[in-house]
Amino acid sequence: MRYRKLGSSDLEVSEISLGSWLTYSGGVEADATRACTEAAFDAGINFFDTANVYGRGAAETAWGEILSAHPRDSYILATKVWGQMSDDPTDRGLAPAQIAKQIDASLTRLRTDHVDLYQAHRFDAAVPIEDTVEALQKVVEQGKARYLGFSEWTNEQIQAAVDIAGPDLFVSSQPQYSMLWQAPEAELFGLCAANGIGQIVWSPLAQGMLTGKYRPGEPAPTGSRFASDTMAVSKDLVYSDAVLHAVQRLLPIADGAGMSMPTLALAWVLRRSELSSAITGASRPEQVHSNAAASGVTLSDDVLAAVDAALGDVPVTGRTLAPMAESGIRHR
Repeated sequence: MRYRKLGSSDLEVSEISLGSWLTYSGGVEADATRACTEAAFDAGINFFDTANVYGRGAAETAWGEILSAHPRDSYILATKVWGQMSDDPTDRGLAPAQIAKQIDASLTRLRTDHVDLYQAHRFDAAVPIEDTVEALQKVVEQGKARYLGFSEWTNEQIQAAVDIAGPDLFVSSQPQYSMLWQAPEAELFGLCAANGIGQIVWSPLAQGMLTGKYRPGEPAPTGSRFASDTMAVSKDLVYSDAVLHAVQRLLPIADGAGMSMPTLALAWVLRRSELSSAITGASRPEQVHSNAAASGVTLSDDVLAAVDAALGDVPVTGRTLAPMAESGIRHR
């Protein structure tokens, strides 16, 4: 496993990290969660990413029990705040009181006195951005988090926060990024790099599409993410004949390069120097080790050119999906 610096921080994170969305929040049994987590340590993964909203605390609780058996300085822990945490529709967002409440709740579930990275899971257009920035900074001042980050903010929202608090405010950005979703390359990567913000990308395997297990003309395998109407993001766009056929064209490229499809897809995102880590999910230990094998793999120019040709003009390649962040910026 190789490691990269996370933005302007002093954190050295594994190139492949382990996330808990849709898995350790209740989709995977406790024994499998523990096995995958221990496999991550065995593979050299030191970066674990979760969120308070995953299972409304279930993912944090699971990792709180498992990770507490390891020395606190042996892993880097990240969580997030923003999502709705109860049936009360107001129990969400980035208002100062909500951030203060949720960081304490997260630390209790995670059985630790601090997280290494605290992230705004999405932007909250209903709260003055100055209030959100100050509340996040207070979390760091109180020693409850070492660094701050965000996920799926627009360029305008990032710049507004930087204008308020300076480039040292955030050390990480967490966008969706894969062969099938390359939008961050257009502007986000450059803006963040200019402000010392590293990328920890989610869904680098395009929700499993880039494993190659989905076949044109065949139904999604039972139990897979795309077999569900609720587990996949933008299913109608990603699970299409054009995408399925493009992935089939990628399979011989991976085979010819002597690697698996997941390794090809993960090495492809890690080719970018802006990336600090690629967040992967796993329901079995062998998936953890398979994903970890992509660390340090360098793709040749010929392979990269072949990937571009195979993808062609697939509709979701590029900038066809709308940003996930809420639009608008409110000031005091």
